[in-house]
Parts: sequence; C-alpha cells; structure tokens
Amino acid sequence: MLNFQKISLLIFLLTQTCFAQLSPIEITIDRNGVLLNGKFYVAEGEGIFPTVILLHGFPGNESDVLGIGNKLAQSGFNTVTFNYSGTFQSQGEVSWDNAQMDIRAAFNFIHQSENISKYKIDTARIYLGGFCFGGGMALSYAASHPEISTVFSIAGNDHGEFMREYVRNPELRKVINDMFDNLAVPKGNVRFQAGTLPMEIAEAGIDKINPIYDLKKCAPLLAQKDLLLIGGWNDVQVSIEQIVLPLYRALQREKAKKLQIVAFQDDHWFKNSREELAQKVIEWIKAAPERKKF
Repeated sequence: MLNFQKISLLIFLLTQTCFAQLSPIEITIDRNGVLLNGKFYVAEGEGIFPTVILLHGFPGNESDVLGIGNKLAQSGFNTVTFNYSGTFQSQGEVSWDNAQMDIRAAFNFIHQSENISKYKIDTARIYLGGFCFGGGMALSYAASHPEISTVFSIAGNDHGEFMREYVRNPELRKVINDMFDNLAVPKGNVRFQAGTLPMEIAEAGIDKINPIYDLKKCAPLLAQKDLLLIGGWNDVQVSIEQIVLPLYRALQREKAKKLQIVAFQDDHWFKNSREELAQKVIEWIKAAPERKKF
C-alpha cells in the first residue's frame, strides 16, 4: 500500500502536470512583407483542433494574453497571438488600420496549407477575440467582415468613445499624451505611423474616424453575430459604465439574439479572476461549436 508521503507526492506530481505551462512555438506572420512576431500555443490531444486568434492589449507583451492562450491550448484549442505592426520586434508601424490588416494576416497564416497540416487546424472552427485594444479591434474587424460570425471581447475598448473622452477631458488627454510619448521610440518600443497618435487624430477631427472603430455605430453590423462581452466592475481604463454596457445596450436595441455579457469583481487586468475569466471564454466557445464558420 502507498504510504501518506507517497500519496502526497503523487498528488503533487499530478497537480503539477495538470497546471503545467505550455511552451508556445515562435512563429512569423507575413503581412504583405511586414513580418510580425507571434506565438502559437499548440492544442493538446489527438485529431484536428479549433483555433483562436487572441489579440493583445496595447502595446501588449511578448508572451501570453492574461494567460488565456495557455489555458485554451490545455483545453484543446490552438491559439495564435502576435505583436502588432510597429510593436516590440514586429516590423512596420502602429495604426488602427494596420492592426486590422495584422488580423487579416493572422487569418491567412492559419489557412495556409502547410500550417493547417503542421498544427492540425480545423478551419471550420476559427475564433476571434482580444483584450482591451485587442477586444475593440476584434469587434471592429468582425463588423467589417461579414464572414466572421463569432467574436469575444475582454475589456474591449471602443476607440470612438475613447477619442470623444480624450477631446472633452483635459486631464485624461494629458495622461494619454504622456503615456504615448513614453511608448514611442526612442523612449519606448512602439513605432507610430504619422497621424495615428491620439493628439493627431483629434487635430484631424474625430468626425473623420472610420465608423468601424466606433463600436456603438457598428451595432447593426455586430448584432447578427455571436458575441461575448466581458468587463471588470473595478476597471477604470475600460469601464463597464462608459464602454462595455453602452455597447451591450446598443446591441440589444439592434435585436442581437446571440449576445452575452459577463462582469467580474476585478480591475482592468483581471489579476484576481484570470482562472475564472479563461474558463468563461473556454465554456462559451465550447457551448455551440456549430457557430464557428469562417
């Protein structure tokens, strides 16, 4: 019979196995000659796998997105993350339009025949979602691509509302200007395309912003899709009251039938609820796999 010490050791080893961090594969995504650094979290198991394109916040990092990529892979989902054009080691320059083209390049990557074979990708089940900047960009991309039927947004920013608040709130404007000044090279690791800093967008006139970045205006296009909106009650960067709930109400007014909203008692970074956050995303994706048609 096993003694207590052996049983304890066995439980410890099993626990470590269950919660081990997976090592992603380094990938390069080619956006028409602009090379983006990325990571591919390979799903565990046999067969072919659904695949999630998981978008960073801004400017993101060179690892995971709130630990969700790793959790998705452990649950049987391939997951692709990447650094946007002009951030970290990715080539090019940052702009909202370039971020949209980066997403398109990620879709192209997972539909290349050699990658379908190498990573055992089920191309009938492709999912799109993101955090903060990435959540807003995922929703904008879905709004402008009718073929995408499913998208999730974690504390996703509405860039149209963000710019309106930037213009009307001088205190916020100073904070944002200082932050972007520190992010830009040579101080930081972000290369901005001319005309894409918030102050430059404001000077050009926020009425000229492409409507796909103004999410409430996109509600008629998004209402036909399968949507999951996640927020944090204590989030002061992308607040539920100003960003998440107004979008939810706009979608309701457009008679959205496949719409969920979830809120955690947490801040913008979900530091205290990442396990529950990842589990919610996983459960939502698994709930109706027939939805995922691209």
